[in-house]
Amino acid sequence: MSTVTTPRTESPAPARPRARLDWRLRFGALSLIWGFSFLLIKVGTEGYAPFQVTLGRLVFGTAVLAAAMAVKRERLPRGARTWGHLAVAAFLLNALPFSLFAYSELTIPSTLAGICNATSPLWGMALSLVALSEDRPTRVRFAGLGVGFLGVLTVLGAWQGFHGLDTRGTAMALLASLSYPVGWIYVRRTLAGTGRSHLSMTGAQLLLATVQLAVVTPVFTSLPGHFSAVPLLAVAALGALGTGLAVLIQYGLVAEVGPTTAQMVTYFIPVIATAAGVAVLGESLRWTTPVGAVIVLAGAALTQVRRG
Repeated sequence: MSTVTTPRTESPAPARPRARLDWRLRFGALSLIWGFSFLLIKVGTEGYAPFQVTLGRLVFGTAVLAAAMAVKRERLPRGARTWGHLAVAAFLLNALPFSLFAYSELTIPSTLAGICNATSPLWGMALSLVALSEDRPTRVRFAGLGVGFLGVLTVLGAWQGFHGLDTRGTAMALLASLSYPVGWIYVRRTLAGTGRSHLSMTGAQLLLATVQLAVVTPVFTSLPGHFSAVPLLAVAALGALGTGLAVLIQYGLVAEVGPTTAQMVTYFIPVIATAAGVAVLGESLRWTTPVGAVIVLAGAALTQVRRG
């Protein structure tokens, strides 16, 4: 980027504010990116092992954040204690859930994986009752917890004895969704108030998750015989867009409109994931899936209601 020198005899022109894309457009873009991520995982696993898909996702995502840090001249955090906590956060928020979702989509449709992801607020509400003493529940939030898990049972068709459902793959997707709030609570307890920027901390977190997968992947997988182009492009998009760019958009939204509005993107993800899976991948859709998804989202919304 070149610099322009202003003659001394002239007054410098006032700095013009940078034009920013309207937050609603960025909110919609984030919903689409994360909603299509489950389709990209499914396509990626058609050519590569789940651990390889996750490793590729983390590599491309870390590269995007590294570029953003270089542009903003951000530095990685310091301190062994901070890096130790970040390593745990990287496992709970990235390495573990990303891998579980990739493995789950070997046997379940991407639509179901996207809906399972929407249970994260429900798990978070249940865990906060035990782990966060300052987060007092209300009757409305308790009701939301019950409604949400009723929706989960509807999606799974519990009254039919889970007929036609791959319980192992579904359990992996639900466990991945549980891992997110566990990680958030851990971060809130150990890394709050460090003084470092979100970009610096998240860049370090993704870097550590990449290292974790780089160690694990060669142990459980072997190099693919050939590199399939379409699955590779899906993994690249999953990492660069669904992980790297999505994080940058998310933090921008939180800074501009607050975390409450920004986290509402959670309610759009399963809708987009379902539409993408049916329209693009031709996945079948039972009536229990959309009906249960609506109930899950209603319950999740109730769990986020705070006292006035």
